[in-house]
Amino acid sequence: MRNELSSIRSGVRLRTRCRARVQQALRRDGGFTLLELLVVMVIIGLLAGLVAPRYFEQVGKSNTKIARAQVDSLSKALDQYRLDMGAYPTTEEGLQALQTKPQDASHWSGPYLQKAVPPDPWDRPYQYRSPGEHSDYDLFSLGKDGQVGGTSENTDVTSW
Repeated sequence: MRNELSSIRSGVRLRTRCRARVQQALRRDGGFTLLELLVVMVIIGLLAGLVAPRYFEQVGKSNTKIARAQVDSLSKALDQYRLDMGAYPTTEEGLQALQTKPQDASHWSGPYLQKAVPPDPWDRPYQYRSPGEHSDYDLFSLGKDGQVGGTSENTDVTSW
């Protein structure tokens, strides 16, 4: 009986020790150390440094594509205006002639745009001249920098 009792006690002690070790291991492995967190933050920073420039370059390219699409759409509206009126709007009338009827415009059958003339993707108005230096009219945006010429996102978007 003593043997049985001592074997039961030793089994209980063994279980208690095992539980204590498991609980200690769980406490130790339950969180992250400061070093581990710093390593993860450095890795995230490196990835952001590599990915962010490429992402923002794509945003710039998409703004240029939007400007090209808007210039194309405005050019089509100007062509429709010319078919009805016999001439393109003057520089003074501007692109607003596509939306509101100019004075003494008897054949005007607009509006030629469903919405108001939008600004370019950089929130500046499109430039319009009629007669133009390059064709019957010049319609253009100066790009992100607002200066003549440029490359990438700063390139001019023109109708000619």
